[in-house]
Amino acid sequence: MTTGPRPPGTSPARPPGTSPARPPEGDWLGTPFLHFTREGPFGVCRLDRPEARNAMTPAMYFGIKYAVKHVDTDPDLAGLLITGTGDVFAPGGDMGGGGADNWLTFGSALGMDALPFDTLRQSVKPVVAAVNGLCQGGGMQIALCADIAVVSDRATFRVPELYRGIADTYYSHMLTRLIGPVRTRDLMFTGRTLTAAEAHDWGLIARVVAHDDLADAAREVLGQCCRTAPAARTVIKSSIDNYIGLYDRIGMQASLGAPESIEGFLAFKERRSPSWVHPDLRIDGRL
Repeated sequence: MTTGPRPPGTSPARPPGTSPARPPEGDWLGTPFLHFTREGPFGVCRLDRPEARNAMTPAMYFGIKYAVKHVDTDPDLAGLLITGTGDVFAPGGDMGGGGADNWLTFGSALGMDALPFDTLRQSVKPVVAAVNGLCQGGGMQIALCADIAVVSDRATFRVPELYRGIADTYYSHMLTRLIGPVRTRDLMFTGRTLTAAEAHDWGLIARVVAHDDLADAAREVLGQCCRTAPAARTVIKSSIDNYIGLYDRIGMQASLGAPESIEGFLAFKERRSPSWVHPDLRIDGRL
């Protein structure tokens, strides 16, 4: 799915004359790299940062969290669609620390509370992720925490956090629930890439469609979700969420500032293997 001209009657991505570095307000999601449009009964949030392959800044993560709450409280909107542009859905956090939307920065201001994952799980109105391409790290977590992911047959999935020195207990907990411990170890310990067909076979995603049909298919699925009884749907959503349960937030938060995550960040920036890799196993470029 790509971003085309703004449909008639939709709100601009950002009020004219305002700074790109300002918190969310109305249909402005707090960053020029997210675009919120009103397309019939749906709010549509598009990740659009092609110069960084849609790598997500803290403000982008928070903007998605805000978009969920924004749709939840808007009586004119029935549900939310999240998608990317070009051949990338979302690759996770921006390890390079760039971005012109620096009203919210990594570090103590971010923490775990600025991330959208739990908010997606708790959304009142249906959220569908239309996964148009590369999907990994925090981007894959967005797809898993949405109510349903509708996926292009060109999409790929990966969990590279252990290559970055991050003990992502959110992934280890949720993936074990979804696909079992054996496949979770395979996915996380090797950092392997799954095709859309493999992800569907493993039970990570529910629907794979031809790439050119993604936009229509995702809207059709979102429409179906929005026709269900909201109070009853909330009970079912709560039941499913209780089954998934909570992850080790304290352990994961501690991991983010530990020496291994710092070395993983530096290795990523310097396009090399981290120092913990045995010399005989190091490769040229990033892991």
